[in-house]
Amino acid sequence: MTTTTTTSPPYHHPLTSNLTHPISQKSLLSLLTTKCTTSLPLLQQTHALILKTNHFHDHFIAGSLIKSYSNPHFNCSTSSLQLFHQIPNPNVFVWNSIIKACFDNKNPCLSLLLYSQMAASNSKPNKFTYPLLFKACTAAKSVHQEGVQIHCHVVKNGFMGDEYVRSAGIQMYASIGRLIEARMVHDFGGFDVVCFNAMIDGYLKSGEIESAWGLFDSGVEKNVGSWNAMVSGLAECGMVEDARKVFDEMPERDEVSWSGMIDGYNKNGCCKEALEVFRAMIREKVRVKKFVLSSVASACANVGSLDQGKWIHRYARENSIELDGVLGTALLDMYAKLGRLDLAWDVFESMKTKHVSSWNAMIGGLAMHGRAKDAIELFVEMEKQRLKPVDITFVGILNACAHGGLVDVGFEYFARMQEVYGVEPTVHHYGCLVDLLGRAGRLAEAEELIYTMPMTPSPAVWGALLGACRVHGNIEIGEIIGKMLIELDPKNGGRYALLSNIYAKAGRWDDVKKVRTLMKENDVKTTTGRSTIDLDGIIHEFKIGDSDHPRAREIYEMVEEMIVKLELEGYVPKTSEVLFDIEEDEKETTLWRHSEKLAIAFGLISTSPGTPIRVTKNLRICEDCHSAIKVVSRVYERDIVVRDRLRFHHFRNGKCSCKDFW
Repeated sequence: MTTTTTTSPPYHHPLTSNLTHPISQKSLLSLLTTKCTTSLPLLQQTHALILKTNHFHDHFIAGSLIKSYSNPHFNCSTSSLQLFHQIPNPNVFVWNSIIKACFDNKNPCLSLLLYSQMAASNSKPNKFTYPLLFKACTAAKSVHQEGVQIHCHVVKNGFMGDEYVRSAGIQMYASIGRLIEARMVHDFGGFDVVCFNAMIDGYLKSGEIESAWGLFDSGVEKNVGSWNAMVSGLAECGMVEDARKVFDEMPERDEVSWSGMIDGYNKNGCCKEALEVFRAMIREKVRVKKFVLSSVASACANVGSLDQGKWIHRYARENSIELDGVLGTALLDMYAKLGRLDLAWDVFESMKTKHVSSWNAMIGGLAMHGRAKDAIELFVEMEKQRLKPVDITFVGILNACAHGGLVDVGFEYFARMQEVYGVEPTVHHYGCLVDLLGRAGRLAEAEELIYTMPMTPSPAVWGALLGACRVHGNIEIGEIIGKMLIELDPKNGGRYALLSNIYAKAGRWDDVKKVRTLMKENDVKTTTGRSTIDLDGIIHEFKIGDSDHPRAREIYEMVEEMIVKLELEGYVPKTSEVLFDIEEDEKETTLWRHSEKLAIAFGLISTSPGTPIRVTKNLRICEDCHSAIKVVSRVYERDIVVRDRLRFHHFRNGKCSCKDFW
């Protein structure tokens, strides 16, 4: 009897599989700058080939090899240094490569040290050396010392005439507010548009708005980059209306212009406006690149626009835009925040290159949906892939444990964070632990933990305990913390609201009145509760008692129908959630005018039977709305997904995915 064994064919290197002539420098450089950028095994094999064929003595080959190993995703920066020390008499290209490698791997101090060695070796720098060094000085916060010395070297070696060198110098000085020195560098050698743009950017980042306007309006010939600097800079300063005015006046726009305006709106919380600009960009037939899609995906997540989010994903597929670590992570994060974990998982699985941030986003998405065990399983898989978790990874895991009530498991991961991975806990991690204990009703332990923290507790940490006191009705601790937080953070309306809620639930209406009086005296306003629902790509927004919607009459008719049907099912309004001392029937009326109930009523009259309803709310869902929506999901046979400020609630057939633990 004869048996045959099938084996996989051996791997052949792209340059050696059909080797019939000596390998050229051009072929090796091409390989290093293309295929080796995404594959560490191929890079290592190419390295071996370079040594075998005696090409390592070629400075361009050696420098390019250093650049390849310095890719931050490979986590091989030590290999770059080892390579560098093996190169005899490195030329300026090799020096620049190792200086950049250190900078790219977040070691700017080593970049500066290497430059001092370069100068001591009498190796002459070139115009590509100094922009890197100016950036390193900024990152290392060494402008006062090394930065000034580097500037002197630039002057001494005759590179002040180069626009990119001067531009980097301007950015370096502006980063610490030394605008006089930055302007001196700008003015050296006459007008140059690259330096002009850098100076405008420097003024705006330092808050010198009038100086930026004065320079921008000085009558010189500006390019699109100059306008872009004003748009993004004004938006960065929170002046989005002024940024939009400049944007609208631009004689021409490129993709950076559109991206800057979209990103500016996003960062200032104007996500609906960001989507409007994006739609205008599409109408103008501007080709959308991945960094714009990432920004728009974030806007879609914030306003709850699933239809627009799906369009972005489809656009990327149809235009062969790769879901790399940035865009892929943005899309999966968007889907997770829009309640579609299934689509988030599809994106995660389809990504060829997953950054640690991709794993973090998926773990965080699972945590937000209360899928604690799934989040932990994904973390275990991340460990198997030998990826090193970072501080934000553990924030996701601890949040998952908090939403799942897994107190002991959470503390185990907190211990492993330090003991196994050497990640030092921050105030955010301690805040997660306080939240973990608080949600489980272990308030005394949470308070004790705060007092034993190795750093000063932030208002957010105390706020987590205050929120737990409200949920569990602990007036004694809640009152002490609430008063203390108002003293620490007198302009934060949320602190007053939580303390007022605690008093209201206890029926202490005089104290509620005192809190509201104090708010007026301090000119503090609470955040208005708002709920949004996406219908055919249009975002409909509701606030409590809203009557401005075009279909307001139909919406309130549906609310009346919901009241009748829910009462027949035994639903009793939780009037303790009303924060005013009014009659019981008025309290019930107030509860039914909450924004999430209005949004769901609109969803019921606007969509086909059986269609899921998805609502996004900017505040924590109240207990009454939570109870009512559970009954609505059963009576109307609808899946209802509500994303509040803290997490997702998936309502189906009278039950919620949070198991009433949120």
